[in-house]
Amino acid sequence: MDAEIDQLEHEVEKIYQQLDLSDDPELEKLVDENLKCRYRVQQLKMSIAKERAKPLDRMISVQAALSAHLQAAIRAAYPEAATVVKVQLTSSAKEEFGDYQCSNAMSLAKAVKLQPRQVAAAIVDKLEAGDLIEKTEIAGPGFINISLRRQPVIEELNRLLVHGVRPPPVDRKRRVIVDYSSPNIAKQMHVGHLRSTIIGDSVARLCRFLGHEVLALNHVGDWGTQFGMLIAHLKDRFPDYATKCPPIGDLQAFYKESKVRFDSDEQFKQRAYAAVVSLQRRDPDSTAAWKLICDASRKDFQRVYDRLGVENLVERGESFYQDLMTEVVDELKSGGHLVPDEGRLIMWPPGCDIPLTVVKSDGGFTYDTSDLAAIRQRLFAESADWLIYVVDIGQGVHFKGIFSAAEKAGWLNPAVARVDHVGFGVVLGEDRKKFKTRSGDTVRLTDLLNEGIERAGAKLAEKGRDKELTPQELKAAQEAVAYGCIKYADLSHNRNNDYVFSFDKMLDDRGNTAVYLLYAYTRISSIARTANLSPDQLLKLAKSPGITELQHPKEWKLAKQLLRFADVVDKLTQDLLLHSLCDFLYETACVIRVNHWRILLCDATAKIMKAGLDILGIRTVDRM
Repeated sequence: MDAEIDQLEHEVEKIYQQLDLSDDPELEKLVDENLKCRYRVQQLKMSIAKERAKPLDRMISVQAALSAHLQAAIRAAYPEAATVVKVQLTSSAKEEFGDYQCSNAMSLAKAVKLQPRQVAAAIVDKLEAGDLIEKTEIAGPGFINISLRRQPVIEELNRLLVHGVRPPPVDRKRRVIVDYSSPNIAKQMHVGHLRSTIIGDSVARLCRFLGHEVLALNHVGDWGTQFGMLIAHLKDRFPDYATKCPPIGDLQAFYKESKVRFDSDEQFKQRAYAAVVSLQRRDPDSTAAWKLICDASRKDFQRVYDRLGVENLVERGESFYQDLMTEVVDELKSGGHLVPDEGRLIMWPPGCDIPLTVVKSDGGFTYDTSDLAAIRQRLFAESADWLIYVVDIGQGVHFKGIFSAAEKAGWLNPAVARVDHVGFGVVLGEDRKKFKTRSGDTVRLTDLLNEGIERAGAKLAEKGRDKELTPQELKAAQEAVAYGCIKYADLSHNRNNDYVFSFDKMLDDRGNTAVYLLYAYTRISSIARTANLSPDQLLKLAKSPGITELQHPKEWKLAKQLLRFADVVDKLTQDLLLHSLCDFLYETACVIRVNHWRILLCDATAKIMKAGLDILGIRTVDRM
């Protein structure tokens, strides 16, 4: 195409040079038309170059592209007011309103003292159509309805089919640290760790999908006075622990035994305190005992992580930061950031009503000290420029203080590094109180997962799947449903709110549940197999002819829905609210379920759903 355009330009130029334009209006008109054609040719060449320059590893965010066009138009139309205007753009609820709708004219009208429809007309006049926009229309009081061109959507779907689901563009590749899960050594993981583990794993998956370099850290509680009593109890129960690995089967029971002795036996308590001092001095015997207890806990934790599909989680507990805390205190002292307060050394972070206790009156350190050491180490030693802490919402004040103190100390520069506290509410029982066992104890995660497996098996048997699937397929489906429903029930709620844990609701195959989505995905994925098309044959079909048209309104609706994936992921990057992705996946499943689609649209839908479920950490299966 480039060669043909160049040849035409060359021939037109030769004719133009031979013409005598004097006193000939017709020729002047033809030359004027020629100039316009040459301009269009130049625009075409630029469009071709732009198309070729599109990175194949990134997916178009339609919302972001349209917002950029609208922002430019608003600035051109009203430069004096545009600096404070954020583009208000949403998907149109009804077909007659186009594909997207912009409502900026109504809010901008007050600032420029004009009627909203006048403002809308001025914005439209400055709006460049670009590759995406087919037409615009002003509706109602001043809404700008935007209709998309079909061809760019078709081209993006074909890229999706050939190159797979890609993330939307990001401003730059970041070094991200996600801090989540954080159970305590010598205690079993319980329902209180559920949300941090599930949300944190999904946030880490999201960041990896976006192409960032991700370090997922498990800030376990592996240090403190409680280890004194555990070490003393270990030495009493298993005197030969140094040469023979002690059979600590139930760490929770072991912890309770040591706590009972600590509370009731004064001599044992003194030995426990002595063991803490010994551990802090890195005594070889006490350190060996501490490592044994930590190793036993790690095995328990890993069994839970394996079942939930949590991968690439690096343990870096409180003990890692012990030696760094002295450096932090010295640096804060020399910077004049610490002030004495009743024997303590405290720091007042700007904008906070509560100080951080950096050094206790007995000279010891606190969680504040540990978290200050952690954020400093992550920003400097790890060179991270995005820190994400997935910790319950009750810790919001604490992390506000840590972030503010890090900025005051000169460690954190908000223009360079981003920090987020991803808070979450409490898991409630069906009585809307904190989720507990019938006896009032904390629910252990292992017991919860076991019950999920049992209930998922019953659900599949109720559907007769135990008679249709092989034992291996049934096991895979049972685990996908059990663990998927627990994860999705959490992620599909706004994380800032509490949510009610109910297996009955989770395992319902109607509505916005993991079971419904897994069934929908399995059904959509099976269409190609039913048509006897292998993955290689589908790829060949996608390359040529690919999707060539989207004529039916329902085809167009599905195509637009699939391209919204990039918009949804782009939004997740800003707010880290994963329920938006859950809502999108449910809407996608609903759009396709009532129609008979061409095979490539089904394949594109399956690919998008798989990518979304992967981000949520929900395993899919071929048969259910």
